[in-house]
Amino acid sequence: MEKNRENKRVISKVISFLLHRVTLISLTAILTLLLGSRFELASAIQPNFESASVTQPNAELEIQKLTNCYALGTDAIGRGNLQEGKNIYRDCFTQDARITAIFPNGASETRIGTDAWADFVYSVFQGNGYLATQHLIGTINISVRSNRAKMSSYLHATHKRSETSIDVANGTYEDDVILNRNGRWKISNRILTLIDFLNLSSPTTPTARNAQ
Repeated sequence: MEKNRENKRVISKVISFLLHRVTLISLTAILTLLLGSRFELASAIQPNFESASVTQPNAELEIQKLTNCYALGTDAIGRGNLQEGKNIYRDCFTQDARITAIFPNGASETRIGTDAWADFVYSVFQGNGYLATQHLIGTINISVRSNRAKMSSYLHATHKRSETSIDVANGTYEDDVILNRNGRWKISNRILTLIDFLNLSSPTTPTARNAQ
């Protein structure tokens, strides 16, 4: 009888031990599944953040190229090559881009589409008798949000009238930029605000006065 009781106690301890081990194993498995899911979720999310941080500088570089693109197109027109200027502008702007220039006296001009703007620029340059132009862009500031961006940049432009006379303009470009379906950034709206437009001429030399 006593031996039977002892056997029962031993069996009870074994069963208790096994139940304890099974419970621990079950809890470990459950925690592994839960934590594993969280780690997988974190791993799935983390690359997105890394991707965003990697592509952000690339986006800003592509957007910055747009304002340089405009300067090159404008200087092509300044050389008298209207068609080249139009071709370059098409790489900078959306097809229906709105472009506005606000002059120091408060007057403004707006055109829709790059061809219309190129025609306007050409008429101004030819009307003033410019032989060449040079547009320098600086202090570029870009803010990107998803597939849209804002960009501002400073302008210093030289317009050559003759060997002794130039017109100088300074101002700021404010741009709305969008990412199109082809994955390319384009300016959809540009406002140029000029703060000055001055003529600078070399003084007449004595030789030149005598020749006159």
